[in-house]
Amino acid sequence: MKVQNMQIDRTETARTLSQALPYLQRYSGAVVVVKFGGNAMGDDDAMAEFARDIVLMRQVGLNPVVVHGGGPMINDLLNRLNIDSHFVRGKRVTDKATVEVVEMVLAGQVNKRIVNAICAQGGRAVGLSGKDDNMIVCEADDPELGFVGKPVDVNAQVLRDLFDAGIIPVVAPLGVGRDGQTYNVNGDTAAGALSGALQADRLLLLTDVSGVKGKDGDVLTAMTPQEVRDLIAEGVIAGGMIPKTETALAAIEAGVRAVVIIDGRVPNACLMELFTEQGAGSLIKPDDLPPPAE
Repeated sequence: MKVQNMQIDRTETARTLSQALPYLQRYSGAVVVVKFGGNAMGDDDAMAEFARDIVLMRQVGLNPVVVHGGGPMINDLLNRLNIDSHFVRGKRVTDKATVEVVEMVLAGQVNKRIVNAICAQGGRAVGLSGKDDNMIVCEADDPELGFVGKPVDVNAQVLRDLFDAGIIPVVAPLGVGRDGQTYNVNGDTAAGALSGALQADRLLLLTDVSGVKGKDGDVLTAMTPQEVRDLIAEGVIAGGMIPKTETALAAIEAGVRAVVIIDGRVPNACLMELFTEQGAGSLIKPDDLPPPAE
């Protein structure tokens, strides 16, 4: 019985690989930006599985970029340092002390953990922040929020250089002002800005929910930008899903072919989205999406 089960497992694996071939060909050379949220990171096993998926994407010819968050880790260190932290309209108010902690956690602890996980799976990865090479130049988003940045200029050349070298970029969502000031940038916003600058084929927003839900509570697997706007206006899309879908709309307007909001807690979620017919999560793309470039 054990031998028979092993044979079935091998057969299923071979069939899955064969069925993935058209998608592997479709995405060869494509840029895929993956926003990896702090709540989706999980334990070391979950991190290793995510890293393995990213390495596989690179191995089969994609150019993945990982943009990460780290909210839970920031909260933990702020609490330990007795630094008060609060939010306005879903964004962290960031004073001078807080922005120093944010940079320490994102560019140090979280970024290097992801880089190390990718390298441990046989990939090549380099950790960056949006401050490096003036990748994400910001202005203050709102005086009430302090040092929270709004990207106004994106220099993605350093990412293209890393693609050419076979290296996976891992980007912490920090930005720099024209005066050298460090800014805390929302992770989804940073991922959207970079994906637009790279004219990415896909922006994958990994989160801790199953996707965008419709009026009946079921996950919507495909939407157009106009349908998203209508659902926001009707109050169906609400709360924390509003900034994610607004990021998706801005990315598509900037030239990203499609955006997918995925439950990052699901094993191999990125691979299921890219390399299977069913996909995963909620796909947002224009009705008039042109065929992929050869």
